[in-house]
Amino acid sequence: MNFLIIGLGNFGSELSIKLTQLGHEVIGVDKRMEKVELFKDDITHTICADCTDIHAAKDLPVTDTDAVIICIGENEGESIMATAMMKQLKAKRIISRAVSSLQETVLNSMGIEEILYPEADAADKLSKMLSTKYYIDSFDLSNGYSIVKATVPEKYEGKLLRDLDLRNSYSLTMLTTISPVKKRNIFGVSHDVLEVNEVANASTILKKNDIMVLYGHAKDIENFLT
Repeated sequence: MNFLIIGLGNFGSELSIKLTQLGHEVIGVDKRMEKVELFKDDITHTICADCTDIHAAKDLPVTDTDAVIICIGENEGESIMATAMMKQLKAKRIISRAVSSLQETVLNSMGIEEILYPEADAADKLSKMLSTKYYIDSFDLSNGYSIVKATVPEKYEGKLLRDLDLRNSYSLTMLTTISPVKKRNIFGVSHDVLEVNEVANASTILKKNDIMVLYGHAKDIENFLT
């Protein structure tokens, strides 16, 4: 896929580099030449341009990219202006970063439906990690529901899934488990590799050091893990 990423600060540069490493065509844009030079070897293409200026923005391949991602975080006004420019240039898909509720309101009023909250998401994940020791990671859906990766608590080790009756007792669904498996690398050194098991069923046994993949409401997942 082709991506146009505007703003090469910490978040924008990391996103650009990761997408490039995954084999996507990425054009990273920033008005600061030092940023453009810094990441020119890590991102497919880098361009120095001020995307709040329609004359500069119209020279970018906006309509030829699958998505334009506005990653400007330090200046909300510039972020909103750059988003407006992309709307005016009829980008196929616009994803914009928001750092405040006011900015979110403005973006919504502009018809932007895909909004990123990297700081809020990071704070949310850290708070979950600190409050629940078994928590590893999560993918938040909507209305409080999430898909969560968590290690198996000691009290559930060795138990069959049918004995826990997750659906009725906790309103949760276990999608699968992930187990550490010993494998040798090309040098013959043994190391742990995580392998995803089959879809969980009533006969699934929760083993020590396994990782559970759970679906449900955040409060129900927290209740199950504590």
